[in-house]
Amino acid sequence: MPGTFGLLSPATADPQLRSLTDDDAVVAAVLAVESAWVAVLENAGLAPAGSAASVQEAVREGSFDAAELAAAGQGGGNPVIPIVARLRTLVAGRNAPAAAAVHASLTSQDVLDTALMWLARKAVAPLREDVAGAAAGLAGLAKSHLDTLQVARTLTQHSLPSTFGLKAAQWFHGLASAAARLDAIEFPVQFGGASGTLAAGSVLAASAGTDPFTLADSWARELGLAAAPAPWHTNRAAVTALGDALASLCDAAGKVANDVLLLSRPEFGELAEPRAAGRGVSSAMPQKQNPILSVLVRSAALAAPHHAAQLHLAAALSVDERPDGAWHSEWAALLSLLQLAGGALAALREVACGLQVFPAAMRRNLGLSGALLLSEAVSAAVVPLLSDGGGSAGGRELFQAVVDRALAAPAGDQGAEFARLLRDAVPRHALSDAGLDALLDPAGYLGESRAIVTRIFAAHPQWAPEGTSHE
Repeated sequence: MPGTFGLLSPATADPQLRSLTDDDAVVAAVLAVESAWVAVLENAGLAPAGSAASVQEAVREGSFDAAELAAAGQGGGNPVIPIVARLRTLVAGRNAPAAAAVHASLTSQDVLDTALMWLARKAVAPLREDVAGAAAGLAGLAKSHLDTLQVARTLTQHSLPSTFGLKAAQWFHGLASAAARLDAIEFPVQFGGASGTLAAGSVLAASAGTDPFTLADSWARELGLAAAPAPWHTNRAAVTALGDALASLCDAAGKVANDVLLLSRPEFGELAEPRAAGRGVSSAMPQKQNPILSVLVRSAALAAPHHAAQLHLAAALSVDERPDGAWHSEWAALLSLLQLAGGALAALREVACGLQVFPAAMRRNLGLSGALLLSEAVSAAVVPLLSDGGGSAGGRELFQAVVDRALAAPAGDQGAEFARLLRDAVPRHALSDAGLDALLDPAGYLGESRAIVTRIFAAHPQWAPEGTSHE
């Protein structure tokens, strides 16, 4: 992870976010895991009374410089080794018998895997708060703009009439679906010993008339983590599942950001980000108000999949009973995903809760295609009514000819030309002026938009605030 403060990664530069995932946070997580293990051993009668207190005092009052530990960690290939050495030295100075309990029967991977799960669980807590805030904002937009007409665009082109409420509800749907994946994540403790056989743990536990599985479960409870049925040194599903959930949140946030970036362009003018002093500024153009929140969200969404792929690559290349390098490549990728997801969701929450919506611009843009937007609906109604007066062309061919002639008109006039040509082509006795006007009303061809919004909210009641349901 380049940089310490996120200078070149502004999406992750928030001090609170960095404090949950930086090198100091990793050191703190390792120390918390080691402290909890000594407490478990003391409770089981496998460490002298007062051992846990001595370790906690050493952690609280000792010096654990992340830069020094990082340099020292190169010798053994992981940071746990120098952290444990430093901790043992500090504990020995206070309570020599207690020092023997530090890291007893554990291996470095037990500690670091468990520490990263503990760190991730803590980092996910504020992320979930941002998910809830963003979901509430998106749900509010969906409710407020349930009937706000907006053109739907497919493959970059106008397609059919839709509503901004449906678009916002689909944003909500993507975010809530990704959040459900995160909620399903378990953060398991890792406990396998040097080779995943629990050999040393069995010997240690037997001396107190217990077994290593009981100790591992107690360790999990002490840390607030999930118990694991077996060591998972080379079975990395716990890591890849977490990485996938975080990447999915970035995906969902990126979708919203992409739409906001497009629709806030001056030539669209349908949306605008919330304004704040100093945000969206340009170094050269004072008039600019860049949608920088969405830019940062998009940057995180573009970066996240690569880190998730790294986790899967590491899992796929895990060998033997302890991996040689694949495991090591996970660490930075997982922390980067936590940072990117945290930064993206914080920015998304602000966008969702303060997004400016301009219905008049949406209606204006919808009007660029005019009646042509209703060609699908009109086709079903008028093709049976069209006749060429005995010629060879059928109704469908005649209707397509009307569309083609309308498309030949200047941009901006095509919709009106389509309506005029239709009126000329379809006899009034078959379709009245009022009937044609109804066919060409975009508000009358919204399909099941309202029902889709209702079903989306019903599918995610935990993220849909009260008042977002409607009849």
